[in-house]
Amino acid sequence: MPRRHCRPATLPPIRGFCQKGVWPHCHPCSGSNGQALVLHESSSRVGPTWAQYSKAWAFRSRFSAQWAQLEAQSKPCICQKVKPYSSTESKARALHRAVVSQSRHFLSSFSAIAALVVAVVAAVGMASTRIAELLMLALAALSICNAASIFRPVSDSHRSAALELFAPVGGSFASLEEAYEALRTFEILGVEKQGDVSAATCPSVTSVLGSSSAPKELFCALKVNSILKCNVDDASFEVVASRLKAVLSDASSLLDFYYSIGGLVLIKDQTSNVEVLLGDAEGTFQSIKALSQSDGRWRYSSSNPESSTYAAGLALEALAGVISLASPEINQSLIRTVRNDIVKLFDSIEKYDDGTFYFDEKVVDAREHRGPLSVTSSVIQGLTAFASVTSESITLPQDRILGLAKFFLGIGIPGDAKDLFNQISSLACLENNRVSIPLILSLPSTVLSLTKKDQLKVEVNTVLGLNSPPLKVKLIRAVSSVSRDVPVIESQELKYDPESTFHSLVLPETVDVGSYIFVFELALQDSEDGKTYATGGQTQIPIYITGVMKIKNAAIAVLDSDLGTVDTQKSLNLDRENDVSLSANHLQKLRLSFQLSTPHGHTYKPHQAFLKLKHETKVEHVFVLGISGKQFELVLDFLGLVEKFFYLSGRYDLQLTVGDAVMENSFLLPIGHVELDLPEAPEKAPRPPLQPADLSSRYGPKAEIAHIFRSPDKRPPKELSLSFLGLSLLPFLGFLVGLFCLGVNLKNFPSSVLPATFATLFHGGIAAVLLLYVLFWLKLDLFTTLKALGFLGAFLIFVGHRTLSHLASTSAKLKSA
Repeated sequence: MPRRHCRPATLPPIRGFCQKGVWPHCHPCSGSNGQALVLHESSSRVGPTWAQYSKAWAFRSRFSAQWAQLEAQSKPCICQKVKPYSSTESKARALHRAVVSQSRHFLSSFSAIAALVVAVVAAVGMASTRIAELLMLALAALSICNAASIFRPVSDSHRSAALELFAPVGGSFASLEEAYEALRTFEILGVEKQGDVSAATCPSVTSVLGSSSAPKELFCALKVNSILKCNVDDASFEVVASRLKAVLSDASSLLDFYYSIGGLVLIKDQTSNVEVLLGDAEGTFQSIKALSQSDGRWRYSSSNPESSTYAAGLALEALAGVISLASPEINQSLIRTVRNDIVKLFDSIEKYDDGTFYFDEKVVDAREHRGPLSVTSSVIQGLTAFASVTSESITLPQDRILGLAKFFLGIGIPGDAKDLFNQISSLACLENNRVSIPLILSLPSTVLSLTKKDQLKVEVNTVLGLNSPPLKVKLIRAVSSVSRDVPVIESQELKYDPESTFHSLVLPETVDVGSYIFVFELALQDSEDGKTYATGGQTQIPIYITGVMKIKNAAIAVLDSDLGTVDTQKSLNLDRENDVSLSANHLQKLRLSFQLSTPHGHTYKPHQAFLKLKHETKVEHVFVLGISGKQFELVLDFLGLVEKFFYLSGRYDLQLTVGDAVMENSFLLPIGHVELDLPEAPEKAPRPPLQPADLSSRYGPKAEIAHIFRSPDKRPPKELSLSFLGLSLLPFLGFLVGLFCLGVNLKNFPSSVLPATFATLFHGGIAAVLLLYVLFWLKLDLFTTLKALGFLGAFLIFVGHRTLSHLASTSAKLKSA
């Protein structure tokens, strides 16, 4: 399985460009340059239409097999730091892989575009190093994407995915349909069921079979029971069979036929004590056949004019059930008519350039649309079921059966439980069918090292990974992706090793490093096996031959501009870092040269070879090395580059990058520095571009600030403060004495209940205002105090008016009396 924090490349990654000890979570490089990361997929998210999505879904994860085998190798690869997927990205991964896979058809015309882009890049000088490196890496990655797909049988990765996707919640599944899909997938893959699934699922099975459930629910319960063998007695089977026969007698839609007939077939397989045979099997057969169309597709009902390829698979499976339940047998002429419909259905099959065949719906309805995976799975299950119950064989082209197997294997490992079930169940049908059993040719590794003297190994298995019958594997030819007219290998038979089950071949001396297309052909030793197995003719597989390149005569020199004589020259050892020190002025030139050859001594031109000059102000310049004869050479004339260098004198660090997909010792090395003395910049000279801000300095932790508060002001003596407090209380004491002298009393306080209440509230409001003044002094701010005082003032006006009105009326009564 791909690592969690690394996004795999869609094809064998480009080697080289490893940084020491800074890239975690990836497989190590085999060289001495540290650890490697994998060039991740494009981070763009494309939103396809429903039609685009349905076709692209067939090819999502197409290259997962290549990535899985590359992870098992310790080859160096291009490094690119990536972050983990976010939750939003995780939801979009399947759709993104589908769109990326669909773009493979565009790559066939990519080579000319890539050459044009490289020319433009070289012309502008690649002022930005970030753009330079990413663009070159992208071009190199895309240049190797235009290759045939590699298909591998079911592996342990599928078993791990099944355990993850079909994990029961609380020991049980959400529905019987999901339970069957999980149990059937485990059964095909040979995976032990987790926990006691029977204890949690069998009660649901018996409950459904004992109730008046819909035909679909009965069908799912019977399918689960066929695997778990729950304790269902014959009486329950008898009741279910009678109910399904009643549904069948009134059936008018294809789904009613499918579920009722399928349920009866399941009862027949699980018990022999229940009568499930159909008395009018030919009538049922013709009722289903009446829903067929001239192109081999089927309608869901007579009232629905739209035909469906998915429905064709259901119809074939239902017809197979009718044949197995028929008593007496079905007329052979009706069966031959259905065989003709199958041939017509296969005339509408769709094909990709890599030999993959699949079925898809012609009418796209967003509400009922099914993708190519489910449609193709339905057809395969219907075809194999119908072929298993007919006496005469169904003749179909072997390349189409093999292409359908490649379709399911090319998907890789689906991320959805339903898709995984469709994939595995369809492969199980192809594994054992009466039409043709496909054989899959695969390679444990498509990257071979000349340095390690790797042998070419080929394995031939069935789709589920079982051994093939006795056969021979012949290498028809092997051609280089550069020159395909002259083969480097022709007509070589691979040697079979019965212990390892591999067919192997020692690579001849004519094979050097590079990318090749190997063309294989399978030949069955027993002619009778040719009627049972499909080999598919010739198979093309891209193979990458890698090796350690030899680097010789590496040197860097400063030349005089006029005569071209060498002023200073120093040798370089490109197997490790160098620290040469050079100086030059604007009237001189800088020359870098070296020779690169393959393990067999041939001159090799890598995908990336460029020199980067980085000024002490972080301004960078990238120059592509050219090749002249057997030597790579780059000459920089500083007189013509002063404007490009923005007239910046000073130190320039030199970094040489050489990398290729087949170069095991790719490198990105500092080779030293050069001190440049350039003339002063004129007034209208271009200015250096602004360098991106250092985010760590802008958003990183700031320096600690040390601050000392000033000492508090000197306080007055305690005695003086207390004396001032006593003087502040003297007016209050005088107020109390005045009240005593005036003879204040409560004789006029209202005695009635209502006036006394208003008088009490009035005095309480005055006390509240005094308390508010105290709180303002202690803690409240001015605005809060004024807000509270406004409410208290309105309250005092109301209760005070009522109190004074009562006193005025009382006083008036006393005067009148």
